Amino acid sequence: MFLNLVNQAESKLRLEGEGVYLREATKADYQAWAELRAASRDWLVPWEPEWRVDELSRACYLWRLQGWRHDMKLGMAAPFLVFRSRDDALVGGVNISNIRRGVAQDCTIGYWVGAPFARQGLTRAAVRAVVAYAFGPLGLHRVQAACVPTNQRSRGLLKSLGFREEGLARSYLKINGAWMDHVLYAILAEEFHEGLLKA
Repeated sequence: MFLNLVNQAESKLRLEGEGVYLREATKADYQAWAELRAASRDWLVPWEPEWRVDELSRACYLWRLQGWRHDMKLGMAAPFLVFRSRDDALVGGVNISNIRRGVAQDCTIGYWVGAPFARQGLTRAAVRAVVAYAFGPLGLHRVQAACVPTNQRSRGLLKSLGFREEGLARSYLKINGAWMDHVLYAILAEEFHEGLLKA
């Protein structure tokens, strides 16, 4: 079973995946986060919002951490760092954002992986665990994701997990300083659970 919720010290949520675990970021994660992001800068920049001048500073990290915790407290988001189980190495992150309740019951996910850990199945395992969390404890009905059309790795990852391509959103997000089209993907709770039964 790839989803296991564990309450850690400081009441931190933890998800278990296949070869990975995910948990909320802490102040103590700053150094590992900054080092991995710095080492992966060229790998990440083409797919992310424009990096700030102080992107990797402790002050910027703590500002992000405060924002993440605020959004979690309001039930709007669930951001996670991803670690490799066998050695606790930080490998990336997966975020649930834009959680909508009421008649929508959906969210958006985004993810990143450090260059040294790409193409090892770790991101796929992490995204799978987060989707299971969204459809399980969060009780959502739909999970959405978006990719720049040329990001074939990300598109392939989503398709492998049962996400369906739904169309092109023009100038959807500002990536690396420019408004970029994105391909929209989504998976429904019943589709995800049907996939588990077939696996």
